[in-house]
Amino acid sequence: MSTAGSSRFACFVTGTDTEIGKTLISSAMLHALGRQGVKAAGMKPVAAGAEERDGVWHNDDVDRLNAASNVRFEPEIVTPYLWREPIAPHIAARLAGVQMFSSRILQAYAQMQKACDAVVVEGVGGFCVPLSDYFDTADLARELGLPVVMVVGLRLGCINHALLTVQAIAAQGLELAGWVANTVDPDMPHVQDNIEALRRRLSAPMLGHVPRLDSATSEAAAEHIDFTLLPGWPGTH
Repeated sequence: MSTAGSSRFACFVTGTDTEIGKTLISSAMLHALGRQGVKAAGMKPVAAGAEERDGVWHNDDVDRLNAASNVRFEPEIVTPYLWREPIAPHIAARLAGVQMFSSRILQAYAQMQKACDAVVVEGVGGFCVPLSDYFDTADLARELGLPVVMVVGLRLGCINHALLTVQAIAAQGLELAGWVANTVDPDMPHVQDNIEALRRRLSAPMLGHVPRLDSATSEAAAEHIDFTLLPGWPGTH
């Protein structure tokens, strides 16, 4: 079931692994949308790893998405499932005695969609992360029905990880709308050769290559990415 129909722009951001820059690219996208005057917000339906500050639980990724968004929502809308421990989400949920359901996430997404012109949904970890014994992030992406933007973390093994992720996206019947190369290992040899290998093998457009940034801000990352290549990007035809 696709719930993305009424939004001017919406996408699901996934990655070739965990800790490869999904939040950086998602926040850069939100920054670019905001710069165009678009009412935009980021959503991270599931996040693991939080600390309490002033009576409120904070996750660094969620905080960065909120900072790049120009429409505000209650924490339980932005992140319906926030776990304290930085461990696999399905394990965190089991330890808490809670089962995660897509219906709760879809309802939160629908609320965001009504109030925004654009919604950027960031996944957790890679594309096929378990959320329960019966449900994973690939299932969630399918139920949201959104085009997918893939972040490729540039390090040894990234070509294989990217191609397997693309296969998993296609298996869910979803569109790979574009991909971003993000430098994870600054000492990776033959970076351009790896990027060209991916270009030859991926039919979706490469949106950009984010180098190792002195200050990894959304503004800095956005300078290296052409989001107008994405289908449905506001202001394009």
